[in-house]
Amino acid sequence: MPKKSKSLELLLGRIKMIRIRTGPAVVSIAAFIITATIILFTNGKVPFDIDEYEAGKVADRDIIAAEPVSFIDEEATRLNMNATIRQIPVVFKFNNSINDEMRKNYDRFILFSQIHFNEDGSQDDYLLNVDTEFPGVFGREALTILFHDQNRLTSLDAGRKELDFFIETGIFVLPEKTEDNGLAAYDPDIAELLHNYGERIERERIAYDRVITKDNLDLHILRYIENERLPREYSAGAGNIVRSLLQENVYYSRADTEQRITEVRSHLEPVYRFIERGDRVIRKGFIITEGEMKELEALKDSMKKRDPRLIAGQILLLFVIYLLFVFHMGLRPEGRELRPAECYLMTALAAAYLIGSSLANGFVQLGDYFPVSILIPTALAVMLPAILLGFPMALVTAMLLPLGAFLSEAFNVSAYIFAVCSGIAAAHVLKGAQKRMDLVKAGLFIAAANAAAILIVLLLRQAPAAEYGGVIFWAAFNGLGSGLLVIGILPIMEQALNAITPFRLIELSDLNSPILKRLFNTAPGTYSHSLMVANLAESACQEIGANALLARVGSYYHDIGKMEQPTYFVENQTSYNKHKDISPRLSASVIRSHVKIGIEKARSLSLPEAIVDFIAEHHGNSVITWFYNEALKREGDNVNTEDFTYPGSPPGSKESAVVMLADITEAATRVLKKPTAARLEKFIQELFDAKVDHGQLAHSDLTFRELETIKQAFVKVLAGYYHSRIEYPKMPDTTKTAGTSKAAVHSSGQTKVHEGFHPHKDTHHSGTYSAGQIKTSEDSPSDSRHEEESDDETAEHETESGSMADEQ
Repeated sequence: MPKKSKSLELLLGRIKMIRIRTGPAVVSIAAFIITATIILFTNGKVPFDIDEYEAGKVADRDIIAAEPVSFIDEEATRLNMNATIRQIPVVFKFNNSINDEMRKNYDRFILFSQIHFNEDGSQDDYLLNVDTEFPGVFGREALTILFHDQNRLTSLDAGRKELDFFIETGIFVLPEKTEDNGLAAYDPDIAELLHNYGERIERERIAYDRVITKDNLDLHILRYIENERLPREYSAGAGNIVRSLLQENVYYSRADTEQRITEVRSHLEPVYRFIERGDRVIRKGFIITEGEMKELEALKDSMKKRDPRLIAGQILLLFVIYLLFVFHMGLRPEGRELRPAECYLMTALAAAYLIGSSLANGFVQLGDYFPVSILIPTALAVMLPAILLGFPMALVTAMLLPLGAFLSEAFNVSAYIFAVCSGIAAAHVLKGAQKRMDLVKAGLFIAAANAAAILIVLLLRQAPAAEYGGVIFWAAFNGLGSGLLVIGILPIMEQALNAITPFRLIELSDLNSPILKRLFNTAPGTYSHSLMVANLAESACQEIGANALLARVGSYYHDIGKMEQPTYFVENQTSYNKHKDISPRLSASVIRSHVKIGIEKARSLSLPEAIVDFIAEHHGNSVITWFYNEALKREGDNVNTEDFTYPGSPPGSKESAVVMLADITEAATRVLKKPTAARLEKFIQELFDAKVDHGQLAHSDLTFRELETIKQAFVKVLAGYYHSRIEYPKMPDTTKTAGTSKAAVHSSGQTKVHEGFHPHKDTHHSGTYSAGQIKTSEDSPSDSRHEEESDDETAEHETESGSMADEQ
C-alpha cells in the first residue's frame, strides 16, 4: 500500500476514535457562550456618565482606562497644521509674457540702433528717430552717452546680458501680508520661485532680503555692474537703457501656493494622543481640565464604537481557550478520560474565572500599580484541580486561565504575570499533601510566591516606594485566602464529585470505619488477608512511583463482597468446607458473586469510583479453574466457560494491577513450605507469568521493569513475614508417663512446625486442593515422612496450588 494511503488511513482512524460526550460538550458550549457574552458586554460598557463631568469642576471619583485608547487631538492637530503651514513659503511665478515683451523691445532697440549707426547719422537724427520709434521710453541723456560711446555695440551686447540676468532672477511684486488675504500665515522669511523649463519645473527658495523688487532694483543694477566690472560709459548709457526696459515679472501665485498647502496637508499625519490601560484619566479631588475632558470623551467613544473585527477576534480567542481546555480534559494530562462531573467542574471553573476577571476589570477602579488579578483567586482555581484531578491538569489550568483573561483584555501584562506566577506556585505546592493542615501551609507558600511575583511587577513598572506595602499585602492575602477557601470548598467538591483525593483516602484508610469493622467481625480471615494485601501493594507502589495510598485503600475494600457469605471463602473457614455439599457450578457462582456484591456495596456506601475499580478488577476476567475443572469431570465438555469466569475486567491502572498481583501472591504463598527468599522469588515470578500470559495486565501500563520491581518488593515483605523460627529441642523420654507426655509434645511439635499453615483454610483459598488432599502432620504417620518429600515434588505441588490461589 502506498505511504500516503497508510497515512490517510491512520488519520481517519484517529478521527473515528474521537468520541464526543453530549453532556460535557453541551455544558462547555453553554459556558463559552455565556462567558463571551458577559466579557464582550463588560468590555463594551461605559462605566461612567460623561454628563457628570465638566471642565473646571472638581472630580468626585477616579476614572481609570480599562483598555488602551488612541484618539486624534483636534487642537494639537490644528496647531501642528498651522505650524507646518507657517513653514510653507509663498509661491511666486514668472509672467512669461512680460519677459518676452522686455526681450522683444530690447532686440528692436538694438536692431534700430545698429541700422542708424551704420548710416552715420547725426546725434539729433538718432535721438529723434528713437523718440519716434520708442516714445517716452528712454532718457535723452542715456541715448546721447550711448551715441558717443566708442564701444557702443559692445555695450549693447552687455546690456542684453544684463537684461537676461534680471529677467531670469526675477523682479518680484510682493503683496502685502495680512490676515485678510491669509499671506501672514506663511513663512515670513522665505519665498519660493517656480522656474518652468518646458516639461521640467524647478522650485527655488529665496530669502526675502535677497528678492529683487522695484524699490531695490537700482541697487541691484549697481551691484551687477560692479560685479561685471563694466565701464562708466556703460552704466550711464546702455545700463540706463536696460533699466528703462526692466519690469516686474514675478507675481504671487495663489493657485500654486494653495496646491503646496494641499500637498502638505495630504502628507501631514494627525496628532494622536494615547491613553494606556490603567492610566488615571480623571483624578478624584482635582479640577478637571479641558484636556482631561477630551480624554474622557475619547474613552467613551472608544467603548461605544468597538471595531467588529476586535469583537470577532476576542470571540475566536475565547473559543480557542475553551477548545484547549476541553482538549486537555481528555487523555493527555491525566492519562484517562475525565468523568462528566469532572468536566463540568473544569468548565465551571474556567467560566467563573474569565467572567469574574472581566467583571472585576470593568467595574472595579484600582490604583495604577494594583493589578486586577490580585482580586481574582487564581491559586484557588488551580488548587482544586490539583487536589481533585492531579498535577498535570492543575498546571494546564494555571497556564490557560490567565492566558484567557489576558487575551480577552481582562488582564494587562502586569496582571497576567502575577496570575501565572500564582497559578504555577499553587499547582506545585500541593504535591505530596495528605493532611488538611497542608492546605494552610500551601496557602502560606502561595502567599510568599504572590508577594515575590508582585514585587517583580512593581520593580518592572518602576512603582514609587509608597505603593509597595499595600500592593504586596493584598497579593499575599490573595494566596493565604485561596488556601483557606480550599479548606472550606474541598469537602463539598469531594462529595459532589465523589472524587479521590489524598485527604479522602486518609479518611477511607481508617480501620475503625464501620464497614471495615464489620468486615473484621463477619469475615476476620478476609480482613487479615486484606491487610496483608494492603502492605504488599503499598510497598510495591512506592517502589514504582504509583499512588501507594490509593493502592492501600483499594486493598482494604477489594474483598468487602465476601461479608455476605464469609464461610464460603477458605480464609474464613475453621473446620468444615461448605463447598463439599454443593456442585462446582454453584460453588463458582457463590465465589463469583463476591465481586458483584462488593461493587454494589461500595456504591451504596458512596465510595469513589477509583475504589470500586479495585473491587471490579482485582480478579480481572479470569476463570475459576478448580471448579471449572471439577465441572468438566462431572458434566463433560458441555460446560460454558463464562459460567466460571469472574464478572470483572482486567486492571486499568497500575495501582489496580498491583493489588491483583498482591492478592494472588498473598493467598498463594500461604501454601508455600520453607518460604525462603529464593523460593518466594521463583514462586511469585510464576504467578506473575500466569497473569501476563492470560492478558490480565495488558491494560494496566505496567512495564516488565516495573513487574520485576514489584516482585522484589513482594519478596522483601514476605521474606520478613515468613522469617525462620528457632526449632525447640524435644524433652527426654525417661518414664512411661513421660513417654506419654513425649507423644503429646511430639504432636504439639508437629503443629508448631506448620504454624501459619491451616489445611482447611489454605487449601480452599487456593481452590486447588480439598481438605484431605494436602498432607498434614495429622495425616502422615510421622514427621520424617512429611519432611522427606523431595524439593522437586514440593515445588510442583506448591506451583499448582499457587496458580489457583486467587480463585476464592
